[in-house]
Amino acid sequence: TGAPRCGASLHEPNKALRIELNANANCTWQIQRNANQTIRLVFSHFKFAPSSSCETETIRVFDGPSTASPLLGQVCDDTDAVPVLESSSDSLTFLITTNSVPFTRNFFVYYYFFSPGSKTENCGGELTGPNGTFSSPNYPAPYPQFKYCVWHIQAPKNSKINLEFRDFFLELDRNCQLDFTAVYDGASTASGLLGKVCGRAQPTFESSSNVLTVVLSTDDSNSYRGFSAQYSTAPLPGPVEPNTSLTCSSDSMRIVLSKSYLASLGFREAHLQLNDPSCRPVVTDSVIFSFPLASCGTIKKDEGHSITYTNTISLAAAGSAITRQRNAEITARCTMSNNETLELIYTTTNNAIQKLAAGGRYNVSMAFYESDLFSKPIQYSPYYVDLNQTLFAEVTLHSTDPNLQVFIDTCTASPQPGFGSLTYDLIRSGCSKDDTVVTYPAFENHRRFKFRAFRFLRSFPSVYLQCDIVICDSNSSNSRCARGCISRQKRAISPYTWKTNTVVGPIRLKRDLRAAEHSESLTEVEAEKTPNLQQYNFYTLAFVVLISNILIVVAVILKHHKHQVGYSYQNVQRS
Repeated sequence: TGAPRCGASLHEPNKALRIELNANANCTWQIQRNANQTIRLVFSHFKFAPSSSCETETIRVFDGPSTASPLLGQVCDDTDAVPVLESSSDSLTFLITTNSVPFTRNFFVYYYFFSPGSKTENCGGELTGPNGTFSSPNYPAPYPQFKYCVWHIQAPKNSKINLEFRDFFLELDRNCQLDFTAVYDGASTASGLLGKVCGRAQPTFESSSNVLTVVLSTDDSNSYRGFSAQYSTAPLPGPVEPNTSLTCSSDSMRIVLSKSYLASLGFREAHLQLNDPSCRPVVTDSVIFSFPLASCGTIKKDEGHSITYTNTISLAAAGSAITRQRNAEITARCTMSNNETLELIYTTTNNAIQKLAAGGRYNVSMAFYESDLFSKPIQYSPYYVDLNQTLFAEVTLHSTDPNLQVFIDTCTASPQPGFGSLTYDLIRSGCSKDDTVVTYPAFENHRRFKFRAFRFLRSFPSVYLQCDIVICDSNSSNSRCARGCISRQKRAISPYTWKTNTVVGPIRLKRDLRAAEHSESLTEVEAEKTPNLQQYNFYTLAFVVLISNILIVVAVILKHHKHQVGYSYQNVQRS
């Protein structure tokens, strides 16, 4: 082993490189040989600076003689696999860059040329069924040099796999850099590493789903008898259906995926991305993508009677994608329409496995404002106005999609909140039906209009206003919003994209408010003029008691002086 400290041009048929780099390195290794063969490159050990990211510290592998060749894959500190990459020709280049953190980085990589499809490459295989056995090439004899064998195990649905190595003897080294067996929790080496093993052991592994991948990689040094393994299955605990959901609103799309479900598809949560590779998930107990509706590469399409938002979850470029069997992806689609259809679809190259439905609508509101500045909304209800007063109304779409247009199709007034048979049209089919209606030019996600308080208020105590709102793609020149006022006959052939209605009210006359206030004040005045019955009774009782006391005093005085006035006490009492 050994190589120049920073980069080299390599022409040997195979070589192992032990690389040690410090901060701010930018080193390129070029492998090329006129052999009409393919190169297999194995990064069996890598140690980057702690907490480094793919943006600042990485290994990039290019499928050709220079860094201008197509990117084949990359390896970072969070790569949860043993990266193995294969060129499409007899040249390959890899570049290692490090950040400014003072730290000694260590890498062990080896490569060899081989001929794809040759008999020497014939190892590994597909295993199906609830149980089975497999072993390394030539077992129990020593395994061959420069072998890369992949076994894909797929058990029945809703089960997990228990893998047991009954006999295991590979070359031993500290980091399992030379010969090793790696086990992945899913359908490929991009599914998340359960473990890497070498030396003498009897390891066991358990999958989180019904698929498992096993890899054997050997170099050109020492060979031993390899391994013999068997697997069995057991039912998965808990609910059978994966914990997967899609939620859409005017503002955002939210996708929740269970880890076991992703593992069954061959996905590893750390390597997932949306159409925009910079949009990555938050990983907790589940894998969650939550993003504004019109961001992260979401594709919007006007379907005539609906608007769809579509994004795709796929694997980010990683260094261990060569064993992936299926070109799998998860497509999330939000359809904003009257029947609120949403879909989450998992697809492969030849079939669709899952489709889930949820509910969601655009969020639209309407409010009155004090003036044509539209800065102070009316916060109280009922809204008291004068007859023929100008009212200012605004419809607002609450959405993060900047390319949506709001259009007022119809506005109707009614004295009944349920809008029965008694109605009055202000706007119909985008056309003003009341000569006081004035619409303002479209402003971002708002639509504004004004009108005078209508004759309904003369005959009814309250009036409500209901408007039908149409939402279109602003980039569509043939949408309902773009066509403006149309006749009833033409309206039937002009499909809307998305429609809802919103209601405000009640609206009442100020004179009714003044009449109510006057009635209350009269009631208060009358109340002041009316004597209090309890108070009257109290005064009457007090007067009676006072007269009684006076009579008693007079009687006492007469008794004391009866000999002077000639009256008897009895006569005084009778009087």
